[in-house]
Amino acid sequence: MSAADRIAEVPGLWSELSPATQSLLAGRLGGLYGVTDDANAFEQLAQDKREALMLLQRRLNALDLWKFVKRIVNVYGTGGVGMYFGAEGDLQSELEARRTFTKKFARHSDNSGGFLEKHRRSASLHFLFIDPPEGEREWHVHLDLYGPWGSPLSIARHLRYEHWGTFRPDWRMMKRHVSE
Repeated sequence: MSAADRIAEVPGLWSELSPATQSLLAGRLGGLYGVTDDANAFEQLAQDKREALMLLQRRLNALDLWKFVKRIVNVYGTGGVGMYFGAEGDLQSELEARRTFTKKFARHSDNSGGFLEKHRRSASLHFLFIDPPEGEREWHVHLDLYGPWGSPLSIARHLRYEHWGTFRPDWRMMKRHVSE
């Protein structure tokens, strides 16, 4: 059994989450996949999505960025670990002001801009945003297994596997790196 397999899985029932976790998720899941309230939306999530959500929530909360997540629109845990969300407050200004994030090489060709977390070899955050012609800015965040600004080796691995290759780590792979 690997170290990631020994880490407890996220419970499938809202009532099994700690009150602190329920409080962090409250008001953010309603409307996800057509479900109206947080508890039912959480319980409707497949295991990979629950696990991915909690990994992202932990990393964002540790960096005091979870407060910018207003409403979660989509979560994915296979083929990558990330989510699409509506932001509350000025997330762009917050990320621009932090020395731990950079715009360099963060933007993809199909979006308006982005930010990469620096100085982290694994499970680094990568924010992307899209400014549609009409409507609110769409924010996406995912975890890069190999931090593109972590070290020369992690940069090379990121380029080889995640940028030029088709490798997209799932939640099981990311779980052991999130708390490092």
